[in-house]
Amino acid sequence: MLDRFKRLIPSRNAIEKNRWLRWLGPWLKDHRLWHMSRKGIALGMAIGVFFGFLIPFGQIPPAAAVAVLMRANVPITIASTLVTNPVTFGPVYYGAYRLGRFVLLEPEPTAEELESLMAQSTPSPEVEALGFIDRMQNAWQRLGQVGKPLFVGLGIVATLSGLLTYALVHWMWLIRVRVARWRRIRKMRNPDTPL
Repeated sequence: MLDRFKRLIPSRNAIEKNRWLRWLGPWLKDHRLWHMSRKGIALGMAIGVFFGFLIPFGQIPPAAAVAVLMRANVPITIASTLVTNPVTFGPVYYGAYRLGRFVLLEPEPTAEELESLMAQSTPSPEVEALGFIDRMQNAWQRLGQVGKPLFVGLGIVATLSGLLTYALVHWMWLIRVRVARWRRIRKMRNPDTPL
């Protein structure tokens, strides 16, 4: 699993040459952004997961910018934004929408409201005949029906997931270091016993 994750991590050269991240060029020279430290990795994963859940697409540039500001590991941050992808996108956003409705104490939609919402989501010939501005206003109106619960739910999911990721990575790193130290001590005391 670690090898699979390492393949997802972009190289320093790829990040510096990426057209969406090139503007970070002068700030990417800091060696702390590339160092594999406990704090840098944990913070990088937390930032990546946060932006991966919060923003539906284009999450890598803002996540990388925040990683540079907070001195987190940039490649880990970028790889961690892949927590949402075309496979997980639907369930995550539906779950966030349901969570937002629960938090906002909104009642469950009736069958008529669901049918109306589904009918609005499929473009009718009248909507297709509208101009760009009218179509954008129509889309904004439909988004307003699901937007508030969705954004509240995404904010909660992103924040809790980011905090939980930071804590888990930090904790797992500490356990791994302590196990390695315990094995070294055990090996020094009994050099004949296998680990």
